[in-house]
Amino acid sequence: MDLDLILVLVILMNLRVLASGRLGAAIRIVALQGVLVGLVPLLAPGHAPGWRAASLAVGSMVLKGGVFPWLLFRALREAEIDREMQPFVGYVASSLAGVAALAVSFFLGTRLPAPAVETAELLVPTALFSILTGLFLLVARRRAVTQVLGFIILENGVFVFGTGVMPGTSLLVEVGVLLDLFVAVFIMGIMLFHIRREFDHLDADRLSTLRDV
Repeated sequence: MDLDLILVLVILMNLRVLASGRLGAAIRIVALQGVLVGLVPLLAPGHAPGWRAASLAVGSMVLKGGVFPWLLFRALREAEIDREMQPFVGYVASSLAGVAALAVSFFLGTRLPAPAVETAELLVPTALFSILTGLFLLVARRRAVTQVLGFIILENGVFVFGTGVMPGTSLLVEVGVLLDLFVAVFIMGIMLFHIRREFDHLDADRLSTLRDV
């Protein structure tokens, strides 16, 4: 598969998640995005094919395309919810914010100092747009599940930038980032379970009403 096609699909998936209120569909989109992002180390210019790139790609695809969606779908089944109700920012406004963030990402991507290695033209804007999309979902959505998806999309942007723009990064560093993401999402999964069990909802904003006894 061509790298530019993957990057275009990642951008479209970010826009789709911003416009969607169906949590199941959003999880599937982010899972597919994780699989596509996992191919970047194999296709990015400057990466020599070998066990290093292959192991990084496989690890990323297994976690983001399999383990994380399984944890999130389990949380949805436990909570018996399927939609993001009354987000802080509506879906039309979210889509417009996504288009604006995409324009900003392309503007910044064309003006950042060029790296020493050859990179795809869409790589830096795609990475920046994914980071901005993830940050937006973290602050603009009520459901804890959607906020977890925002965290994963944000990390996808960091992963694309790190593996595509800086191919000389140590494998230990790259694997460490994946392990950090795994631990973070695993802890978030535990938190979702306890939030649902204690409060019978997954609206993270309502946790602000808790007070010390």
